[in-house]
Amino acid sequence: MAIPTELVGSIPRPVELIQTITSFHSGSASFEALNVAYDAALKDTISRLEATGSPVLSDGEQTKPSFATYPLSGLTNLASDGVIIPFADGHQRQLPRLTGGPFRYGVHASDYLKAARTYTSRPIKQAVISASALSLLYPATSIPGYSRVEFITDLLDEAEADIRRSLDAGADSVQIDFTEGRLSLKLDPSGGLLRSFVSLNNQVLSRFSAEELSRIGVHVCPGGDHDSTHSADVDYAGLLPELFKLQVGRFYLQMASELAAHVPDAKPVVFIGVINPISPRVETAAEVRDRVLEAASFLPPEQLGTTDDCGFAPFADDTSTARDTAFRKIQARVQGTELAARELGL
Repeated sequence: MAIPTELVGSIPRPVELIQTITSFHSGSASFEALNVAYDAALKDTISRLEATGSPVLSDGEQTKPSFATYPLSGLTNLASDGVIIPFADGHQRQLPRLTGGPFRYGVHASDYLKAARTYTSRPIKQAVISASALSLLYPATSIPGYSRVEFITDLLDEAEADIRRSLDAGADSVQIDFTEGRLSLKLDPSGGLLRSFVSLNNQVLSRFSAEELSRIGVHVCPGGDHDSTHSADVDYAGLLPELFKLQVGRFYLQMASELAAHVPDAKPVVFIGVINPISPRVETAAEVRDRVLEAASFLPPEQLGTTDDCGFAPFADDTSTARDTAFRKIQARVQGTELAARELGL
């Protein structure tokens, strides 16, 4: 396909998997039954993504508890009363709070990549959580015997390892989820928090070569959970100048005609969102085509890609979007992108 197209990552989990997860946590399902359900969901996701014609796949984040907290699996130095993320409809998500050091990942994203690889030979992208998101684990008050400076040193090492292990395991690309970028402007309209997040993530990115950076991208969106968002009311244009200071080769963004004025001279590939994952209506291939052609009016073809505005189910318990609907939307994106490429003579 002349215009690259990729999903952000998460796909709604099958009802059977969600039920098994619930049963496992209540003690009525075994660990073996849980693993069987995970494996079945992963296999089905890969198969159905292949059927959409997607040139690049993901594992659909079927076995992640959430896009943000997967590295924390198995850790014991956490409390449940961390930073709260409010959504527009009134529901909340809450991060854990770090209670002691050192900080180490319990799980690295490459484990998910290796599992997905057993079911396909097609290229696979791997999503990882940003260092800036995990920096929110450290409490406002200092942890005795483990300073914030020590924490950041450990965090940078772990975030680098998460990306590097995925590249070494054969990821076609690695996508850093940076959904807190837009939220930061809601929490701090001065932009100071956003600048600190960008600086922290760039400290991780500085450890990679130019060739590696060409395979590393950043995804931002206003959050998408239970058909609600956490920062859609933030002016998108206010994010872009700082966002494009991230030293990556790819950006995965919502559709926004104003971004052309801010794209850096380094000429990254900008994957424009042409699918609304929290709307139940399935876009037509013709609608996607028209959105791509609009994007092509302000981005040169060599810098243009397509994606979805956000993940379909970034948290494991999110059932607001039907699984079948997600795959139909993905297929529409693939087909519409191909129609646009033909019209552009690519």
